[in-house]
Amino acid sequence: MTQHVVICAGESSGDALGAGLVHELSALEPGLRYSGMGGTQMRAAGVDTLIDVAELAVVGLVDVLVNYPRLRRLFRRMCRHLETQRPDLLVLVDYVEFNLRLAAHARRLGIRVLFYVSPQLWAWRSGRIKRIRHSVDAMAVLFPFETAVYEKAGVAVRYVGNPLVDRVRPADKPIRETLGLPPATRLLGLLPGSRSGELKRHWPMLVATARHVHATHPDVRFVVSMAPGVTADRLTDLAAGDDLPLQFVEGEVATHSLMAGADLLLIASGTATLEAGLLQAPMLVFYRMGALSHAVFSRLVRLENIALVNIVGEERLVPEYLQHDATPDRLARDAADLLDDRDRLEAMRERLAHVRERLGEGGADRRVAEMAQELLHYGHLRSSDHREAM
Repeated sequence: MTQHVVICAGESSGDALGAGLVHELSALEPGLRYSGMGGTQMRAAGVDTLIDVAELAVVGLVDVLVNYPRLRRLFRRMCRHLETQRPDLLVLVDYVEFNLRLAAHARRLGIRVLFYVSPQLWAWRSGRIKRIRHSVDAMAVLFPFETAVYEKAGVAVRYVGNPLVDRVRPADKPIRETLGLPPATRLLGLLPGSRSGELKRHWPMLVATARHVHATHPDVRFVVSMAPGVTADRLTDLAAGDDLPLQFVEGEVATHSLMAGADLLLIASGTATLEAGLLQAPMLVFYRMGALSHAVFSRLVRLENIALVNIVGEERLVPEYLQHDATPDRLARDAADLLDDRDRLEAMRERLAHVRERLGEGGADRRVAEMAQELLHYGHLRSSDHREAM
């Protein structure tokens, strides 16, 4: 009888992780059936997606409240899917609040649950460990320091490494060649984020920043990396940049080529900062959220740095601009100063070399697939000795 795995991701970054897991698990266990929620990459890997990640892309308290009825309908749809299908395993990829509730429902149905990518318990809302202990069979974490939290709470956990180590490599074709630009052209990369709320808050600010830079540095070209589901028309509707030397790229390869080849990036805080760090890309990291979300965030979060690249590096490797500090005037001034100072840009690249060292070896997709395989076969994680005998 064919075993069935339901896998749920709620964002484009989770879609990539889910696809990598499915590729590796399919190699280990041919013939499995996959369904769930995800995006283009998971569908290409063979997942029958009931819900697309584009329907789930919200951020911040206000966005969640505004979209709550729709999110609740989608949640109920996934619950019904679990009830009717009774899969052999539920794999939840990040998207914490939605997926933790789904985990609790699966536990009531007697379905095994593997949670991939730990919520940032070390940063805020550490009390969620109780919910995880009661609803998750095993945690697959990306950073070695996360395992101690779960071991102390009695949750089965395994450090699998970070899949970005395997996925993020310099592109074969330089970005200037791809765009048909002379090799000496100075490039400023713009990465506004992927979620609807992020785009509304970030894109007009980036357009204004680019105009300020263009006024003093007319030779600089601006290249925008568009996340899956984002189009140039959609960005133009939010803020037109027709008077700027602006070009757009999309797709993982093109984005990594931009990161590796641009003189400097203006990049929204998120997983993308870690990708850029792996490519030693000089960057200024910014983030804006709604006023209510920021009021809650500033009271609960216990971190000196917000950017993943700085958290992993355990120091302020690149500048951060949060909320009211993220203004077109300030970003443009600091970006222009860096573009004119090659020594500072090179020093930033050298500091970022530590990021790949701290993330360790590759192979995360295979390790988390092995965890899924163990849960399918045995219902729990096995010891290292038993795994070697499999």
